[in-house]
Amino acid sequence: MASFHSLCSHQLSTAPCNGKTRFNSCKKGFFSTPASCKPNGTSYFYRQYRVMRPSIIKATVSDSKNDRRQVELVYDLEDKFNKLADEVDKEAGMSRLTLFSPCKVNVFLRMTGKRADGYHDLASLFHVISLGDKINFSLSPSKSKDRLTTNVPGVPLDDRNLIIKALNLFRKKTGSINHFWIHLDKKVPTGAGLGGGSSNAATALWAANQFSGLVATEKELQEWSGEIGSDIPFFFSHGAAYCTGRGEVVENIPPPISLDIPIVLIKPPEACSTAEVYKHLRLDQTSKIDPLTLLEKISKNGISQDVCVNDLELPAFEVLPSLKRLKQRIISAGRGQYAAVFMSGSGSTIVGVGSPDPPQFVYDDEEYKDVFISEASFITRSADQWYKEPFSTNAGSSPVLSSRSIE
Repeated sequence: MASFHSLCSHQLSTAPCNGKTRFNSCKKGFFSTPASCKPNGTSYFYRQYRVMRPSIIKATVSDSKNDRRQVELVYDLEDKFNKLADEVDKEAGMSRLTLFSPCKVNVFLRMTGKRADGYHDLASLFHVISLGDKINFSLSPSKSKDRLTTNVPGVPLDDRNLIIKALNLFRKKTGSINHFWIHLDKKVPTGAGLGGGSSNAATALWAANQFSGLVATEKELQEWSGEIGSDIPFFFSHGAAYCTGRGEVVENIPPPISLDIPIVLIKPPEACSTAEVYKHLRLDQTSKIDPLTLLEKISKNGISQDVCVNDLELPAFEVLPSLKRLKQRIISAGRGQYAAVFMSGSGSTIVGVGSPDPPQFVYDDEEYKDVFISEASFITRSADQWYKEPFSTNAGSSPVLSSRSIE
């Protein structure tokens, strides 16, 4: 009967390491290998367990009676280990993800006509800014329902919320069965004209695609998103875009404004109803300047008061007269510290470009004790990556943005 005559007993195996020949002796329960000699790649399994082993183990099986060698077995541990690591990594998948969900401002916003479907055609320079929410996504064991929580009261948590609408849309388009637990850490005020909800929806689509192994392209996500909101497709740009149609026709452009220019956002507690603002819009009272002329001026000369045209300001000021007064006071009290002061979107946020600080009256006057204030900056994103929350260069862990209130 054949039996094991020897198993690694006093045998040496050789394997290349950094161009040199290395000798390993087999010891019971332990194999030593220099840390610099690793299999290809950086497998999570390998990093976690760092199993040390020789490349090859040889064993001979002999006949105990005549000592004649019958079989020589060669066991390649490295090949076995790499296959095991690949299987572990493949099965691990993604279980949670935290993403930054930034908002936007409309540097200019021209309303160019009324559409047959009841919407208005627009032409606008959209730009992402550094104020944003954080959204935590975790895979849910449920195969039928998402669960959304948030830090701000009054935010809908059902399918009225654009995050849930976006996840439903993704499942409809891709056939994915993933459902999620989502926590929305909200910093962008609602009813502000900053597109916070639209950004949340775009971020949810991006996240769902990551969990599903990138089954959709960015272009597909962008096209699908227009079905649930006109501003959502913009966030799949690289951060600066010339938008037309209802806002869903997005043309990526190089950032026409220096990313170093600080801005301040000032929003009164009163929100502007977008529907009410559009009810008060009269196209015969809008600006007649060609939006492409505005874009060219900004690209050549930078931002200035004369290029920051917003055709929704007049109707918004009719809906909320105190907003007009706030803008006028910021311009007057700013004493030239702002290159431009304008309303974003349909309001009610007033944007000051050129300084991160609001005028002193915003702090001193009782009328403005409940306003939302935040400094911010223009930001972009790299291709195939989502937006990153910027941090102060003076304090690596401190966000650039600061705000006084979001309620």
